[in-house]
Amino acid sequence: MTKTILHISKYYYPDLGGIETVAMYLAEGMTAYRNVVICFATDGMYSEEDIHGVKVYRVPVNFSFMSQDVAFSYRKILRQVLRQECPDAVHVHCPNPFVYPLVCSCVGKETKVVLHWHSDILAKGLMYHLIRPFEAAILRRADIIISTSPDYIPDSKPLQRYLDKVRIAQNGLITERFDLQSGDRKKIRQIRERYKGKKIVFTCGRHIPYKGLDNLIKADAYIQGNCVILIGGKGPIDNELKAIPCSDRVKFLGRLLDDTLRQYLHAADIFAFPSNTKAEAFGIALAEAMYCNCAPVSHSIEGSGVNWVSVDKETGIVVPLNDVKGLAEAIDTLIADDDLRLRYAEAARQRIIENFTMEKAVAAMNSIYEEVLA
Repeated sequence: MTKTILHISKYYYPDLGGIETVAMYLAEGMTAYRNVVICFATDGMYSEEDIHGVKVYRVPVNFSFMSQDVAFSYRKILRQVLRQECPDAVHVHCPNPFVYPLVCSCVGKETKVVLHWHSDILAKGLMYHLIRPFEAAILRRADIIISTSPDYIPDSKPLQRYLDKVRIAQNGLITERFDLQSGDRKKIRQIRERYKGKKIVFTCGRHIPYKGLDNLIKADAYIQGNCVILIGGKGPIDNELKAIPCSDRVKFLGRLLDDTLRQYLHAADIFAFPSNTKAEAFGIALAEAMYCNCAPVSHSIEGSGVNWVSVDKETGIVVPLNDVKGLAEAIDTLIADDDLRLRYAEAARQRIIENFTMEKAVAAMNSIYEEVLA
């Protein structure tokens, strides 16, 4: 009889971020199991739907507090889903502290609990003081805890008491989304022509503090090479970023649709990834750029998987944390040396193909579940 996995994710397709993308490819890709999802609804309405063969329950949100959604009906709906679906395992995508006490109280002992530890909770002070008991309880309850990289484990304080339960399953890239499509070559050529042959330094992501985009904008003052710096995405600190003094070669592109993002990644020469805290636990956007033959420049982040994805002097250049001048020098190095840049770009793409595809990630997760559900 086919066993069932209930994935608990904050959101789910078509609402996509890094964690949601992982939840989606696991639910669709782990075909040896029946996969079901419960998540928050972003439209305020309860719904049940079938998405690419995956049953998805969406719970309406009453309000949000400190970036955490709160849903009064979640316990009732979770109990209902557990009764209807009878999962053999509950797979919790963390952090999602609101659901921790609900999982501990609602999921029976006969059901395995797997924590997908995408990131620690980085809140401090009173907020973390309130959350910590629930975090400790879910860690004790877990049968297996999954880290997305070996680099994240030593510096994750919550995991240190449970190292015997920790396994590694890397995140993966859905490569088909980034392979060239019909009409892409023309669009890529147009992007390059728009900037008159200058080297394109590109970055894209949600505009929030830990993405380190302020460092990239400040680096503009020190970059000597002939280039443009293109910043895709939007977010709550847009106005702060646009207020940072810089030259007119820094251009904000706004939110990019999937097709446009793919075209910019293939048009770019260098991908700047200036994230500067371990809130950037892995770097899905970095992997996407590397697959598209961009030579990456990134910061060294202790306790993050970013430097596992891109290896210094092998697939790109890694500079010390928050070193703005070092970021500029690395970009200048790749602008000036086409052979080096192309060598890094080729090695970067090969590293993703060999280690960080959806297929590789699903295979790693299947191996873990063979252990969990043995």
